[in-house]
Amino acid sequence: MPDEIRPPEEMDSFTAEARAFLDAHATRRAGAESSFRWGEGEDHTGYFTDDPPAVEMGKVDAARAWQRARHEAGFGWITGPEAYGGRGLTPIHDLVYDLVESEYVVPDTGVLSLIGLGMIGPTILAHAQDAVKERYLPAMYAGEVIACQLFSEPGAGSDLASVQTRATREGDGWRLQGQKVWTSVAQHSQLGMALCRTNPDQPKHRGITAFLVDMSAPGVDVRPLRQMSGGAEFNEVFLDGVLVPDDHRLGAVDDGWRVALTTLMNERASVSGESDGPVARVLSPQFLATLLQESGHRHDGAARRRLGEVVADVIAADYLGRQSVRKLRAGAQPGPEASVSKLFWAQNLTRIAHLATELVGTMITADTGEWGTFSWTELLLSSPAFRILGGTEEIMKNILGERVLGLPKEPSGDSKVPFSESRHTGGAS
Repeated sequence: MPDEIRPPEEMDSFTAEARAFLDAHATRRAGAESSFRWGEGEDHTGYFTDDPPAVEMGKVDAARAWQRARHEAGFGWITGPEAYGGRGLTPIHDLVYDLVESEYVVPDTGVLSLIGLGMIGPTILAHAQDAVKERYLPAMYAGEVIACQLFSEPGAGSDLASVQTRATREGDGWRLQGQKVWTSVAQHSQLGMALCRTNPDQPKHRGITAFLVDMSAPGVDVRPLRQMSGGAEFNEVFLDGVLVPDDHRLGAVDDGWRVALTTLMNERASVSGESDGPVARVLSPQFLATLLQESGHRHDGAARRRLGEVVADVIAADYLGRQSVRKLRAGAQPGPEASVSKLFWAQNLTRIAHLATELVGTMITADTGEWGTFSWTELLLSSPAFRILGGTEEIMKNILGERVLGLPKEPSGDSKVPFSESRHTGGAS
């Protein structure tokens, strides 16, 4: 356990409590079982899966059951306010629990935690009305409600402020009309957070409002998007006259961009901070060194040199993450480190995918039934998504330039004109 995140003495009782819960509800990894061993266990190394519906739903049910067990024991929302089912503890307690849980075999809760609990939950806490917080937050952190992020559109991805989905006043609510795309876990979600255009006469960042959408409401249509990796993790979501009550509005009318920034800040921290699972595993130096040996390139000087370069970059990115932890321990708010970490995380995974492909050679072409064959294909086909999800590399580099290097903001020709006159709607360029 790194020194920066080693539990201090005053956390001994919390650590003991967490370990007692996990000993009672999960199986502890023993010695070598906590490390990767070539040819044993799960050989999945991609980010996206192509599970049959029954298998996929089984994983979702397992994730919900495990989150419910954690919540009942006081570990479902460690940093959350007690009024909404949280524990009221610090981010360091959260980190300590994650470290202890990583020593055990537990269900993957990514379908719940990465977007719903890591991004949408904190946004609801910061911007929703009290009654909405009371309704959704305990249910989300108890595993009863899965949430998705209805942000991107066919014409608004990196330039998120160009969303064209409209929300118009109707009585005591709002009528939503438009299309969202690349929505993860929408097929499992009961709740969605949507960014909508409420005032096209304002500049694009000022005429947006955020809403919580009941994903079972009339007019919500979720359609899967098949990826080249074979999976269908993403969806397009059509909102055809969906009625949303005004109390499900997040923040003030036309102030949705400020609400979205809360979500985006948590998104980058969640993506770059992923510490377990198949993606984290391929970033480990042990995994990469074993790949070099098992692929017959142990004495290949060029391959060893390239591997050394990748491992050095992975270690550097890891230390950047530790810097964020030190800031949390000091009580500071997270800065641009999450965006920079996300940039390095995506670049390192892409380089590893390409290096692994070259080392594996013809094994990358087909699933022969041999351990590790199709998994390499899946990793290679998944890797382009790493450079887009959670913010594209270009956006992360802009954040690095502006907030770390102090460079001027990138000029935008339509940031100050009414959205109705912008190039996105066929108006002024």
